[in-house]
Amino acid sequence: MILDETYTLSNGIKIPKLGLGTWFINDNDAAEAVRQAVKAGYRHIDTAQAYMNEAGVGDGVRTCGVAREELFVTSKIAAEAKSYSDAKKAIDDILAKTGLHYLDLIIIHAPQPWNQWRNKKNRYFEENKQVWKALEEAYEAGKVKAIGVSNFLIDDLESLLPSCKIKPMVNQVLCHVSNTPKELLAFCETEGILVEAYSPIAHGQVLKNKEISALAKKYGVTVAQLCIRYDLQLGTVALPKTANPTHMKENAEVNFMISDVDMEALKNIAPIKSYGLMKIMPVFSGK
Repeated sequence: MILDETYTLSNGIKIPKLGLGTWFINDNDAAEAVRQAVKAGYRHIDTAQAYMNEAGVGDGVRTCGVAREELFVTSKIAAEAKSYSDAKKAIDDILAKTGLHYLDLIIIHAPQPWNQWRNKKNRYFEENKQVWKALEEAYEAGKVKAIGVSNFLIDDLESLLPSCKIKPMVNQVLCHVSNTPKELLAFCETEGILVEAYSPIAHGQVLKNKEISALAKKYGVTVAQLCIRYDLQLGTVALPKTANPTHMKENAEVNFMISDVDMEALKNIAPIKSYGLMKIMPVFSGK
């Protein structure tokens, strides 16, 4: 089963290929969502300071009935923390909020504060180096087992890498059928950085696409399952978000293979023009 499969990060740490995303799951509901996911076989849980549900996620991790060392828990430093001191505090706040002795992965949520998303004039290259220094120190202190980034473009990485003592182990980015950052994927592979794909179902928008639906029907699977499998075959970690136990189970039923021909077809599906209600979010270009 896919829930038993892992990738190996550059430092030798194993990371499950499929995880539970918790974006937009309320703090009050997060603990039960984690418990249900673990019951279904998930061992990888992804949260962030910006999600405001770290306490609930931590509670779920502590009460799920599975040993802590068998779980892989990720959080993200708020995009607005762009100094060494702010990042150092953020790391300690994450540990305190989750109530966990260590995190398996902590990443920089975005290269720029959300209110300056993709601002071409201020890329925060130097500030991210200071944030990275705080992450390196947390890694060396054993507070976190792996460190990485999120939403970093190639030039964000090119700026950061020369100054790193420890290279980013992951880059978590928006990656789904109709939105495949091919050059970024190739760059990360060359640098030994594992890509994690968030929103593999594009917040449900792919469900409306007739081409994708036709291919899902061909394989006898749901559109969501096809899209999750697509990200996995790209060599990325897939992080579908849901608090629904039925959807958790269905999202993990992806033990089929998409043919090379169909993978190429999916890579070239026309980009989604609107992410519905999510179009207001920076990551979906809703500045």
